[in-house]
Amino acid sequence: MASKAASSCRLVFCLLISAAVLRPGLGWYTVNSAYGDTIVMPCRLSVPQNLMFGKWKYEKPDGSPVFIAFRSSTKKSVQYDDVPEYKDRLNLSENYTLSISNAKISDEKRFVCMLVTEDNVFEAPTVVKVFKQPSKPEIVSKAPFLETEQLKKLGECISKDSYPDGNITWYRNGKVLQPLEGAVVIIFKKQMDPVTQLYIMTSSLEYKTTKADIQMPFTCSVTYYGPSGQKTVYSEQAVFDIYYPTEQVTIQVLPSKNAIKEGDNITLKCLGNGNPPPEEFLFYLPGQPEGIRSSNTYTLADVRRNATGDYKCSLIDKKSMIASTAITVHYLDLSLNPSGEVTKQIGDALPVSCTISASKNATVVWMKDNIRLRSSPSFSSLHYQDAGNYVCETALQEVEGLKKRESLTLIVEGKPQIKMTKKTDPSGLSKTIICHVEGFPKPAIQWTITGSGSVINQTEESPYINGRYYSKIIISPEENVTLTCTAENQLERTVNSLNVSANENKEKVNDQAKLIVGIVVGLLLAALVAGVVYWLYMKKSKTASKHVNKDLGNLEENKKLEENNHKTEA
Repeated sequence: MASKAASSCRLVFCLLISAAVLRPGLGWYTVNSAYGDTIVMPCRLSVPQNLMFGKWKYEKPDGSPVFIAFRSSTKKSVQYDDVPEYKDRLNLSENYTLSISNAKISDEKRFVCMLVTEDNVFEAPTVVKVFKQPSKPEIVSKAPFLETEQLKKLGECISKDSYPDGNITWYRNGKVLQPLEGAVVIIFKKQMDPVTQLYIMTSSLEYKTTKADIQMPFTCSVTYYGPSGQKTVYSEQAVFDIYYPTEQVTIQVLPSKNAIKEGDNITLKCLGNGNPPPEEFLFYLPGQPEGIRSSNTYTLADVRRNATGDYKCSLIDKKSMIASTAITVHYLDLSLNPSGEVTKQIGDALPVSCTISASKNATVVWMKDNIRLRSSPSFSSLHYQDAGNYVCETALQEVEGLKKRESLTLIVEGKPQIKMTKKTDPSGLSKTIICHVEGFPKPAIQWTITGSGSVINQTEESPYINGRYYSKIIISPEENVTLTCTAENQLERTVNSLNVSANENKEKVNDQAKLIVGIVVGLLLAALVAGVVYWLYMKKSKTASKHVNKDLGNLEENKKLEENNHKTEA
């Protein structure tokens, strides 16, 4: 028996050796797997009835076999060969499907499933392909800026950990960039990590920019092959600062040159349309041929009207590139004659003039005591009502804040003038004496009775308006008197008198009083007579009523009536 077994083993060994050399069986079969996934390889052979065992092997580059797994058909046991790279990674199922966990690039081999009987060996080869998706491409080493008409390195597009290697493509605004001599230079290179066997791909781009590339996005992509076919991954967009020279210079005036007035500060600002913009310029002032070197601004403080003129600026290294602007410094002068406080006498003439000098037409407004006048004042003969505070105000409507004003305080003085009037009350009992006074400063009024020199204090005065007011008294003289009105201010003292006769209706008043007394006495007598007549009437009415009741009433009623009559008489 031992001899027969040994003979059988030698036969199997010979068969395995011959199978390794002759490789009979099925054709090629490929299994695609993603990096890190589990590789599943079915045996693809029908299991024969007289199967002894099954084995898996892989072939080295030189074609020599390396056995990695064994499974007996009778004992149902599995044995894995001592191959370091597959330790704890293999699993052989009952149907002889081999699984390899944590797929690696080194697993890309030709594996063979072998089913062995006593007289034959069947093989089914499987080719394993492992794919690794690269990282998202990224644009690195980006240029801080690009200059027009210069070929300059824009940046590098890098994608890591790819297997197999992929291809990198550059895009401008979504369109593929193709190499172009002197304008687009693309250099691609790849490198394999010796440990992971994964690829790092790098593509550098040199690009000649124009102003059309301002704000244009640049991107790159990596195209690779995966288990399901070709795929593409895109990078984030990158926008580059494009430098270009200044082609035009402009000058600005701050504030707006239409609103510059004397006393303002003017700031000239010079701008170039290049990128980056120029930082220094030459400024040319009116009447000065030499430019003043400054930053992009130049300030003139407290300008006067003689600053009106043309202002220019240019590049320092290219004076022919120049810009200019005309500036007008607006001004406004006002002269009021006379002005301040002026004192004149009533009846005097006073010419008044408000003279305006301005950079353009100005509006003029006259005010008196804060009330607008329709026209400018002119005085051929002054009156008290002409006194007041006059203001001449002018302004340039187009220039904010440019206005001037001068004032005239006119005082009209006059000596006191007196006019006296009298008015008798319709009853004739009293008389109203009025003293009308004109003058400025306001005269003080005093009433006296001529002869006695008595001062009358009970007076009534009107408001003092436009140099005029009056004082009045009400008297009932019993004899003829002379009243004196005295008006006095700082200029003069004026006196005027008025004779007032005694009341002419004094006797008439007495007669009227007597008449009133007589009427009152007559009314009292009439009331007394009426009372007596009424009393007699009432008495007669009661007596008649008593006789009627006696004839018609019963005895009781008559008695009651009699009792009542007695009471009434009592």
